[in-house]
Amino acid sequence: MKLYELSDAYRELLDRDDLDPQAVVDTLDAIKDEIETKADNIASLIDELQSSAERKKEKAKAWSESARADAQRAKWLKQYLTSELDNAKLKKIETENHLLNVRNFKASTVIDDEDKIPAKYRNYAKYEGMYDVMKQDVYAALKVGKDVPGAHLEPNRNVVIK
Repeated sequence: MKLYELSDAYRELLDRDDLDPQAVVDTLDAIKDEIETKADNIASLIDELQSSAERKKEKAKAWSESARADAQRAKWLKQYLTSELDNAKLKKIETENHLLNVRNFKASTVIDDEDKIPAKYRNYAKYEGMYDVMKQDVYAALKVGKDVPGAHLEPNRNVVIK
């Protein structure tokens, strides 16, 4: 029997007055023992599933950290490769396995000091004294040669690997 069927049968027996009291007690004890066994099995399964979930969370955390480390190392190696190809004045290399092209991408907007950014480049939040720098507006101003205190454009040169 399933647990819900056992609990229904137990409740029905408790509500009946027409049966021999000793037979009801014996039957209730038998049903209760079976309910306890099934409940214990379900509780064991719950414990096992919770432990499994924790182990999987730990593995996911470890994999996530490993993936971040790999991505960071790949980023560093890409910057190194770009720098060395630039030093050798090579813009394009074809190897047996890859086609490498060094190219310029949109410059990065670097905020050196948020406090020096003029008010027209700030988006004030609902909280007093809190704001976000509107980096797109800062970029647009710097791109056309305007001076924006506290910010500058940084060249973004990178190698494309195909």
